[in-house]
Amino acid sequence: MTGSQERLPRLLALVPYLIARPGIPIDEAAADFGVTPKQLRKDLELLWMCGLPGYGPGDLIDISFEEDTVTVTFDAGMRRPLRLTGAEATALLVALRALVDTPGVADADAIRRAVAKIEAAAGQAQPAGVAVGLGVREAAETARVREVVQSALRAGRALRITYYTASKDEITERTVDPMRVLIVEGRGYLEAWCRRAEAVRLFRLDRIDDVDVLDEAAAPPPYAEPTDTSTGLFRAAPDQRVARLVLEPDARWVSEYYPVEDVEELDGGRLRVVMRYADTSWIVRLLLGLGGEVRVEEPADLVMLLRERAAAAVRRIALVSG
Repeated sequence: MTGSQERLPRLLALVPYLIARPGIPIDEAAADFGVTPKQLRKDLELLWMCGLPGYGPGDLIDISFEEDTVTVTFDAGMRRPLRLTGAEATALLVALRALVDTPGVADADAIRRAVAKIEAAAGQAQPAGVAVGLGVREAAETARVREVVQSALRAGRALRITYYTASKDEITERTVDPMRVLIVEGRGYLEAWCRRAEAVRLFRLDRIDDVDVLDEAAAPPPYAEPTDTSTGLFRAAPDQRVARLVLEPDARWVSEYYPVEDVEELDGGRLRVVMRYADTSWIVRLLLGLGGEVRVEEPADLVMLLRERAAAAVRRIALVSG
């Protein structure tokens, strides 16, 4: 392979490679990829410029150079497990099986291991899609988080958590004072006083990436009141807009992962949902990432914005390919 055909696999492999090796000398990384240090620097500069519509340079991948070493300082959540739809998983399996039979493949064993992991995840998949690397691990990790949280509650200790906020697509570290663990709409939550927000917050247990019990007493302020969950968790805010979406079967996971209203079953396993949003750039990135698995019925200005961003992305791809 030559040119862009050779460069694309290298770019895809560079980020996880560098995440696992912070501060690696550029000469060493270049040797591992079989390119010159000059070429590797060009690849890194291109990665720095990559992003979905709405991102600027460094917003998706940020890279730090110090003397002759390189470190990925921001990876936009690429450490998180990869989520594939059923169709994507099938296509990937077909491609990998063809690749493993191709003469000259450097690490066929690694490809076979990847195939095994995807097949295992696909075997457990629901309409929500295939979470590569999760499966039993996700359930076990959530159970571990629940045990740590409950032990902190019993001991009256504060917690430090690393939490993924889906509506903002961001990971934050927070120190919280646990108040209770509860189940709402079939999901487990930690209710706690968040010192960062200075308010009571509910944290989904399956979105807590890491949790540590601190050597200090939990001390929610006396005015911290439990959340009223009798009518559900969702509370509409005056600054939120409303989008009406039709989700294909492989995108049904959106209705489970994000707060939606007015869920309507359609033919063929599709769903029509209403989703509220405050950040337009966030919902644009979400919907573009779903590709043909979602159709936006309203609002009209969101439809137009998505068309413009998609057309701009196609033009960028054509420019790079040309």
